[in-house]
Amino acid sequence: MPFQEYFGETHRLVRQTVRKFVAREIQPFVTEWEEGGEFPRDLYLRAGAAGILGIGYPEQYGGTEGDIFIKVAAIEEIARCGSGGVAAGLGSLDIGLPPILRLGSAALKERLVPPVLIGEKICALAITEPNAGSDVGGIQTRAVREGDVYRVNGRKTFITSGARADVLTCAVRTGGPGPHGVSLLAIETDRPGFTVTRILKKMGWWASDTAELVFEDCLVPVGNRLGEEGQGFYGIMANFQMERLQLALLANVTSQLALEESLKYAKQREAFGRTLEGFQVTRHKLVDMATLLEASREFTYRVAAKIDAGLNPIKEISMAKNFACQVSDRVTYDAVQIHGGYGYMREYLVERLYRDNRILSIGGGTQEIMKEIIGKLML
Repeated sequence: MPFQEYFGETHRLVRQTVRKFVAREIQPFVTEWEEGGEFPRDLYLRAGAAGILGIGYPEQYGGTEGDIFIKVAAIEEIARCGSGGVAAGLGSLDIGLPPILRLGSAALKERLVPPVLIGEKICALAITEPNAGSDVGGIQTRAVREGDVYRVNGRKTFITSGARADVLTCAVRTGGPGPHGVSLLAIETDRPGFTVTRILKKMGWWASDTAELVFEDCLVPVGNRLGEEGQGFYGIMANFQMERLQLALLANVTSQLALEESLKYAKQREAFGRTLEGFQVTRHKLVDMATLLEASREFTYRVAAKIDAGLNPIKEISMAKNFACQVSDRVTYDAVQIHGGYGYMREYLVERLYRDNRILSIGGGTQEIMKEIIGKLML
């Protein structure tokens, strides 16, 4: 079978466009945004105007369609800004919008999707609760139907872009206990009864707002339901596959940046009369970092190619996410070690990469949940 590149000329153009945007609109301000704990809301408008938010979405809603690798290229270039918080916040639509597109009515999609793709509105995914994270079937936020509306009561936490979101793709319980009682609602946050109760302070991803949300007798039209009642769990699971692929991509870019910073530092830093690259122990550490990254990146791309071919490689996605996160754990650790005391300083990128990396093996399903999925499919 002849060798095939994952990326062609179209992907290179997408990558070039996003890279220029990041260099102009994000990188000069990353440190300021990180220290301030947020990035400006108008970054969504600028990204929307540049066509970046619409990459991978249907043209009828203002997007730019293509294969999965145009989305891969865009995600990688945004992540190269060096702030996991900016990448997560700007990319929250990529986990919030797909269920709306997949399950929402035509009228709902026409109303909600275009404003998000041009950056006028922010979309987020609201699944996790104080007592239900990876156990999606255990959510307790209740939506009771009353004629043409649902009365929603409950709490959500760890919601990326939750403080600024205009639209939430929200998991609610409309039926009995377990997965079959879960449904999805698109909830506009200007509705009475919705409150952002707390913006959470985190170990990493400082520039993204992460919020705790409360619904108190929040009335949501039945027309905002995504799919039928009881189909929410399946919609969430389908959404998780792309989220996990994206987390693997973020982990690989985190490793790439950590490796690049380590290579530069090893060539500049002197100890005992020579640069660090002159020590075999340092060279071998760098080689191991590069080898692990290469294997992880190729595995992730291969899984993406299977998805693009119409397959549903659930086991492989879970494996790729776990492996990419294990690699980024190792690479960011070694990057800090190579930098020594400077690696512990906030003025050095590897310090932020080390902190930001930690969430990747938790978000989208923990490493342990991934292993349970893999084990069930193997045995």
